[in-house]
Amino acid sequence: MRTYIHEMAKRKDLLIYLVMSGLKADNRDSYLGYFWWLLDPLLNVLVYYFLVVVIMGRGGPDFPVFLVIGMVVWRWMSTVINSSTKSITKYASIINQVYLPKSLFPVALTLTQMFNFIFGLVVVAIFLIAFGVVPTWRLVLLPLIIVIQLLFLVGISLMFGYISVFVRDIDNLTKHIVRILFYASPIIWEESRFPIPDGLEWLVNLNPIAVILGAYRDILMYHVNPNFLSLFIIGILSFFFILIMLRHYYKNEHKIIKAL
Repeated sequence: MRTYIHEMAKRKDLLIYLVMSGLKADNRDSYLGYFWWLLDPLLNVLVYYFLVVVIMGRGGPDFPVFLVIGMVVWRWMSTVINSSTKSITKYASIINQVYLPKSLFPVALTLTQMFNFIFGLVVVAIFLIAFGVVPTWRLVLLPLIIVIQLLFLVGISLMFGYISVFVRDIDNLTKHIVRILFYASPIIWEESRFPIPDGLEWLVNLNPIAVILGAYRDILMYHVNPNFLSLFIIGILSFFFILIMLRHYYKNEHKIIKAL
């Protein structure tokens, strides 16, 4: 296990290359190029603002800020979940020729989308300025929340990346999982505006996505401390889950090669 992690560290140049190539590939054939990193979350916000505020008549004066934070954070999560199923299989030709720690590919995917997320924070900043929301000193907690979300998504990416090597149908399943998570998490709805039916409170209380979303909104929008205990639990569990997955990769590298 220690040898495997050391081997991953030796391949840091490859990791950087995968991240950079992933950033370039995302918008390689588009006219607007990297501008889509800003335009895509903005268009998502406009679509759901029209649905919730104009069509359903819900929301409030601070709803655009609430919505943009949710959509930008969710974009990182949903893209990682959907793309992680192909994070290893699409490099099958390279993996079959050269020995590489297979876990590098899901990790690279998550880091690539993290950089896209950071650009999305520019959109969040624009909305904060436009609606007169001035973050307090709690803004210094932002890197901590990003790191916890990164750990959480690396674990998910490693899991789906590994499973998809042996069960290719998982790619179709994750699309439905993402849809369920979207509506089960307070991304476009807020409990105070959309009361949760009795017996379903656990969807928020035990939902790590809801905790992470709430943490971003707490420090950027509501000017209160996030739920440190819940964030700590998510971070610790994610860290140990990553170690478990790396150990699993280490023991089954030969099986991955055979399956590819």
